[in-house]
Amino acid sequence: MNGLKRRNTGTAVVLGGLVAGMVGLAYAAVPLYQLFCQVTGYGGTTQTSAAAPGPAGDRVMTVRFNADTAGGMEWSFRPMQRAVEVRIGEETLAFYEASNTTARRLAGTATFNVTPHKAGPYFDKIDCFCFQEQILAPGERAEMPVSFFIDPAILDDPNLADVNTITLSYTFFEADLDEEEDAVPADRQTSSLTDRSDAVN
Repeated sequence: MNGLKRRNTGTAVVLGGLVAGMVGLAYAAVPLYQLFCQVTGYGGTTQTSAAAPGPAGDRVMTVRFNADTAGGMEWSFRPMQRAVEVRIGEETLAFYEASNTTARRLAGTATFNVTPHKAGPYFDKIDCFCFQEQILAPGERAEMPVSFFIDPAILDDPNLADVNTITLSYTFFEADLDEEEDAVPADRQTSSLTDRSDAVN
């Protein structure tokens, strides 16, 4: 009888350990997947770098910009330029515009990717509004910069020889707002919607 009880206890401990392990893996799955995407560029995930290497050769590519908001996010969000011509290896600066048309403060985080997805490993961001949470007061408008370059290594990849246009896409999601959060990133220019200037088309 004691032996049976010990076996049952041992089985319960093993099963408990398996359940705990499965829960832990479930929580780790998302950050591990994100890390995998960042390292490999899988799914059009872009890379990050401290600086651009400088122009490499004469090849020029077109970078187009796309903006979306997730369901429930009450911001107006759009690129301030539809497309730019970019020399391989050269740093380029582009801007997006976000406006809070509601009567309450809203925080948002942006997800991003590039298409075609195979260009992800060669699209490097130096700085981006997507690196941190953004907060807009009621009626506030902000110009949000992204600095990037296309890695010269793309020139050595025969699978990218047919790619002349890359689309950079962002989607803003509403984030939980901490009552103590009031900081505005130093590189972000803001104004009220009544002072709004025309965006570049």
